[in-house]
Amino acid sequence: MTGARQDFASDFSIEQNWQNYSAEEHAVWRLLFERQQRLLVGRACKEFLDGLTAVGVAAAGIPDFRRLSEVLEAATGWRLVAVPGLVPDDVFFGYLARRRFPSTCFIRRRDQLDYLQEPDVFHDVCGHVPLLINPVFADYMQAYGEGGLKALGLGHLQRLARLYWYTVEFGLIATQEGLRIYGSGILSSAGESIYCLDDPRPNRVRFDLRRVRTRYRIDDFQRTYFVIDDFRQLFDATRPDFAPIYREIAALPDIEPDAVVDEDRQFGLQPRQKNGLQSDRSPSLGRKRLEDVRQHHNQ
Repeated sequence: MTGARQDFASDFSIEQNWQNYSAEEHAVWRLLFERQQRLLVGRACKEFLDGLTAVGVAAAGIPDFRRLSEVLEAATGWRLVAVPGLVPDDVFFGYLARRRFPSTCFIRRRDQLDYLQEPDVFHDVCGHVPLLINPVFADYMQAYGEGGLKALGLGHLQRLARLYWYTVEFGLIATQEGLRIYGSGILSSAGESIYCLDDPRPNRVRFDLRRVRTRYRIDDFQRTYFVIDDFRQLFDATRPDFAPIYREIAALPDIEPDAVVDEDRQFGLQPRQKNGLQSDRSPSLGRKRLEDVRQHHNQ
């Protein structure tokens, strides 16, 4: 983004400076948006597609955070906060706990369309914002932020990072029409949008908070996806104080990314028409923030 501010406040907020985006940056947004718009019909959950329309995120160009915040705040009390990149854990969780979503401002280059290590504005806005207008998912994100602040003090940040990874970033939801995507890391990735629903290799298992002690991949598509019944299930799982669950699973071994355990309920594949895109094995987007959380925990 040409001319973006590099200084930031103590809460790591900056100005988006929407007027400084170049024509090329808006063109990259349109390219990414139009590709995913075609791809996600019949793949993304209805709540996401409805939210995309409701918040007015479209192909025209990179959205103005001020306008998006006005729409979100009127609906669910959430606002977007522009940040320069990754923020410290306490800042990230603190924002979520106050119904503020920290979003980067930069957008990738054309040679980075299919893979980017650090989440950009397309991942953060197109992947996350449409669901923040859904009241139950909005409550879940706030509860997650509150839980994150607790986890920092309890030494369980790694386990909370896995919960975010397997729900907010790479979650699937069971609908009457079949499995659908709600995780932003998938929604912003052309390759994984196909792979997660069509490829026979990954496990697709019913979500259980205790089961999400599963390691995850940052260098490849996921080997396991967790399937929720609805967003209320997420909120109900995280609304109570789940510190006792952290203590319980701390004594249990981690589960490998591709492992199946006895209590797993697997969801099968459904026949689909070919759409001409290949489910290549490039990694998805949105991985860096959670990997940093994991590395921070291991230090």
